[in-house]
Amino acid sequence: MAAWTGEIPVDPVQTGPPADAEEVARKILLDQLTGQARSRRQLADKLAQRNVPEEIATRLLDRFEEVGLIDDEAFARMWIASRQPGKGLAGRALAQELRRKGVDDEIVKEAIGEIDPDDERAAAEALVAKKMRSLRSVGHQTATRRLVSMLARKGYSSGLAYAVVRDALGEREEELDDGQP
Repeated sequence: MAAWTGEIPVDPVQTGPPADAEEVARKILLDQLTGQARSRRQLADKLAQRNVPEEIATRLLDRFEEVGLIDDEAFARMWIASRQPGKGLAGRALAQELRRKGVDDEIVKEAIGEIDPDDERAAAEALVAKKMRSLRSVGHQTATRRLVSMLARKGYSSGLAYAVVRDALGEREEELDDGQP
């Protein structure tokens, strides 16, 4: 293969012939996939950013997909598994993040469909319980507004948000009536 003279920086310490585009692109892909899984579009964007010719990028991305190094379905499931419990994000927010990362809509719908609604409600309840500790001194309306807003920012539907907040504030009122702090 002929030497490639694109704009990809070559290590000045390296001696020998300049690397060809395919070698450089392969190294970029392997480096990107070493730390964490990435979507096909993220990798394509990285190759374009490094001025790898499109035909080489497409060929390598296809090959990496064939051997299972690039798998948007597995990436979407992994992304949801790591972001839902850690950040308390709802399916809608996770879907938006996946779309931003270039995952196909069908794959996003399938991955989001695997989220158990009970798990999503439990995550919302945990977020509300944690936030309520800092809202002990505010009134019912203010607490409702702040809690529902927090859940909305995390992607929860308004119906679920109001139901969870209503239940949590109802429990708080009962505790106050019983004389507990």
